[in-house]
Amino acid sequence: MKHIGLALLSSFLAAQALASSLTATELVNERCSTCHGAQGQSTSPIFPSLAGQNPEYLVKQLKDFRSKKRVSESMAPQVADLTDDNIAALAAFFSSRPAKVNRVTDPDLLPVGRYIFTKGNSWSGVPACINCHGEKAYGTATLPRLAGQNSRYLLGQLKDFNQRTRTNDNEAMHLVASRLSEMETKAVADYLSQMP
Repeated sequence: MKHIGLALLSSFLAAQALASSLTATELVNERCSTCHGAQGQSTSPIFPSLAGQNPEYLVKQLKDFRSKKRVSESMAPQVADLTDDNIAALAAFFSSRPAKVNRVTDPDLLPVGRYIFTKGNSWSGVPACINCHGEKAYGTATLPRLAGQNSRYLLGQLKDFNQRTRTNDNEAMHLVASRLSEMETKAVADYLSQMP
């Protein structure tokens, strides 16, 4: 039993040493690009685009994945052996890349999304997104950039907040997501996705 423990520890230390010796570009190519793209622009609508995201926010999310505070079966093996320096380098890499702007399929929803983003919905108690995420939806060190994010990804995250399966972030989002109608959710996600 002792030998198995030592073997596992040796494997972990070797993997950590390998990860710490890689540059950010090498890490992106080896671990991130398949889902998030080589420049941080997602390869699929179910994965977030990381380009243009706040570096402090990326650091927090990567550390939350590593500590399992934020749970993801696909992210767990990618971050398990990353050092704090690796995480900082990845955050700097992705934050320096230009964010993507998406086309929407139903432009008639955009005015509804803009209204929710800028004014919220006082009848259902939804605050304006702009209050926390900023006028251009660029976010902060603790809140994500939403501008240019894929609509389908945003819909998924709002659903996770509503169902309380996303628990590592702003508690207020649980309340907000639960008060949005399906149409408002789709409208605000589409509006955010086409913002530059």
